[in-house]
Amino acid sequence: MTRIAVVGAGTMGHGIAYVGALAGCDVTLTDSRPEALPDAVAKIETLLAGGLKRGKVTEGDRAGVHQRLRAEPRLDRALAEAEVVIEAVIEDLAVKQRLFAQIERLAPEGALLASNTSSISIGQIAAALEDPGRLVGMHFFNPVHVMKLVEVVTHPRAARGAAERAVVFARRLGKDPIVVKDSPGFASSRLGVVLGLEAMRMLEQGVATAEDIDKAMELGYNHPMGPLKLTDLVGLDVRLAIAEYLYRSLEEAQFEPPQILRDKVKKGELGKKAGRGFYTWAE
Repeated sequence: MTRIAVVGAGTMGHGIAYVGALAGCDVTLTDSRPEALPDAVAKIETLLAGGLKRGKVTEGDRAGVHQRLRAEPRLDRALAEAEVVIEAVIEDLAVKQRLFAQIERLAPEGALLASNTSSISIGQIAAALEDPGRLVGMHFFNPVHVMKLVEVVTHPRAARGAAERAVVFARRLGKDPIVVKDSPGFASSRLGVVLGLEAMRMLEQGVATAEDIDKAMELGYNHPMGPLKLTDLVGLDVRLAIAEYLYRSLEEAQFEPPQILRDKVKKGELGKKAGRGFYTWAE
């Protein structure tokens, strides 16, 4: 499994592509918006430059990434020789189902198909496929080159051995995979979203400042980053979409998005990518 196609050139997609190329895989990055590809490649260059500066990446590594990574606007060409196809598009079930119906037709028959969704049911996505057994979840974490965890998500109709292939592949990328059953929010999002939403409610109620709420978790529970700052990095719009999905699916009060989150998304305060969320971010 050394030939990878990554579908979706956003934050997660270009991060997965970078990690794959750095691990020695031949990677093709594609997106339905061709104009997104140059920006994604530029961000990968920024990651390489940062890695070089910190001594995490060598000049040989950078040359290897340049050799092994290519951007391809046409989906059929991007998937033509792929052994692993990873989808990293928006958190929308219908969009993912339509995309995987295309991927199934275009990818080689033996290719492992994986969704990077952080919360949507893998079984529901797989229902759009003629052979749903080909699909598993591979939930990477942002920033992909830093975070070691990958959630491998299986479902009742997954082919025998599909999760094991995903685990082997994740380890090839230098990740530490866990295997979870298909359930809304899996393990990480279900736990992490509850913590983040409660932190927002505390901020909304004036319990403490964003900085002090985050510091409580960083210093009191040894979290490397507080839940509000993490939300800014993930994107408030992404967190809102996940929370709404979990609230609809599980019908449990702790997943109901607080008004402060809805208001910030409505105002365009989406976190680091917008320059403002629960924190103000410098350009």
